[in-house]
Amino acid sequence: MKIYRAEDYNSMSRRAANILSAQVILKPDSVLGLATGSTPVGMYRQLVNWYEKGDIDFSQVHTVNLDEYLGLAPDHDQSYRYFMQQNLFDHINVRPENTNVPNGLASDPEAECRRYNEVIAGLGGIDLQVLGMGHNGHIGFNEPEEAFELETHVVDLTENTIQANARFFASKDEVPRRAITMGIKAIMQARHILVVVSGEDKAEIVRRAFAGPVTPLVPASILQMHPHLSLVGDEAALSLL
Repeated sequence: MKIYRAEDYNSMSRRAANILSAQVILKPDSVLGLATGSTPVGMYRQLVNWYEKGDIDFSQVHTVNLDEYLGLAPDHDQSYRYFMQQNLFDHINVRPENTNVPNGLASDPEAECRRYNEVIAGLGGIDLQVLGMGHNGHIGFNEPEEAFELETHVVDLTENTIQANARFFASKDEVPRRAITMGIKAIMQARHILVVVSGEDKAEIVRRAFAGPVTPLVPASILQMHPHLSLVGDEAALSLL
């Protein structure tokens, strides 16, 4: 595991964008696993800036997103497809047909999970997987459980996750209760994992995830076992490591 300490959120975002852009420059047809949430927004903003300057080309890249809420249409302003369009895809030259996000309106969610597994396998796996981390240690929507969930699956969101995401909706009652998420197996099979963390409120879970025992009760702790893991955080988030 390589740990990169950044002074603040902007420095963290730039360092993370450096790692992702290097992946694309060295392998223009990279498969990128992408994450949503507030933490990677700055990284995406930096990537857009470099694209606009002509420093990076996404035309051969394929992307697979970690997760999507069940019940939200792609154009719903809180869907993760919408998030990716607004924060990255609409501003770079990635081909729309090369971007993949689980279908939150799938009539058969279990079949959608199987399809998504096949998409990842058909692309040859993920070259670089970006991850944020929830306050309870979830990665994607892999919540604390008695065992690690391996494949793409439907998950019932925990009360903590619902509460954390409520700030993005008009009320807590509007937050979807279920989601489709990539499983631990697909995440761990990525050839390189990039974790981005920011803020003092993440310091304790960062310590538990990366300096504590590997346990499904802290899903991110499994990342300790990955052979090519980069943890990029600001001083506040890494303060207990």
